[in-house]
Amino acid sequence: MELRHLVYFVTVAEERNFSRAAQRLRVVQSGVSAAIRALERELGTPLFERTSQRVALTDAGTALLPAARATIDAAQAARDAVDEVRGGLRGTVRIGTLISVGFVDLPGLLGQFRAEHPGVDLRMRAAPTGSAGLARALLDGELDVAFVSLAGRPPAGLSVRVLVAEPIVAVLPAGHRLAGAGATDLAGKSSRRPAGTASVGPAGTASVSLADLVDEPFVDSPPGYGNRTEVDRGFAAAGLQRRVALEVADIATVADYVRNGLGVALIPRFAVRSGDGLVTLPVTGAGLRWTFGVATASARGPSAAVRALLDMVDAHRLER
Repeated sequence: MELRHLVYFVTVAEERNFSRAAQRLRVVQSGVSAAIRALERELGTPLFERTSQRVALTDAGTALLPAARATIDAAQAARDAVDEVRGGLRGTVRIGTLISVGFVDLPGLLGQFRAEHPGVDLRMRAAPTGSAGLARALLDGELDVAFVSLAGRPPAGLSVRVLVAEPIVAVLPAGHRLAGAGATDLAGKSSRRPAGTASVGPAGTASVSLADLVDEPFVDSPPGYGNRTEVDRGFAAAGLQRRVALEVADIATVADYVRNGLGVALIPRFAVRSGDGLVTLPVTGAGLRWTFGVATASARGPSAAVRALLDMVDAHRLER
């Protein structure tokens, strides 16, 4: 069984398409097809179901995929060990990231990494399915490292270094009934609304509870995003149900929809840009927190290149 055949098999499994796999591997499609046929002959069973519309793994292909990835990772680890002795890192680091990463200068970080380790091929993809999708990709071996926001304890099989944790706040339009006396909008102006439904703390700072917000339409991230998961868990723990009216993939734009009167939001403070028309209030009684970190699969030892990237992330965190 040739390692090249396993590499081609994993690439086709990830792309679900022979043409895209060939483009990614930078070989002709016929070479990919020949390698897969040779692997299927050796194993004595089809690995893919092929139709004119789709390519899907068979049961045998699904069983082979994790073992194939482990074999490829082991071969890469052997190369890394030699490269470390020779000096200079080699290999590929597959990185997953959220659409908005506010606490890490990812372009600057990766630019520095490329300058220091030009022999490492960096491949990055954003997560249309949020942190839950990134976690699955790490566990499936599709990614080596991912910047994620995961609510609660990490899924089994993941190791997460938390970089940032901050409270989730309520974001309301400035004219909202819950923007009580003592609240301030993001331009620093007093939001002198009739007090009543919003509570006011001892320092005069207005706050709300989840029960105060339960009948409001919400603007939120889609399911699978860390902030959405944390807020959903908070409402479930309180025995409350809410209605999400709008789902927005980019957390940085959630506040803009709130500003325009389309609902309220519970998001981390960093995602609210300053400007007129919004009020932020602390949320009492729920303990909602947004966390952001860098994750790897604990079952696979990180390569030398991944370890170097994680060390650089730690250095950037200490500089903040």
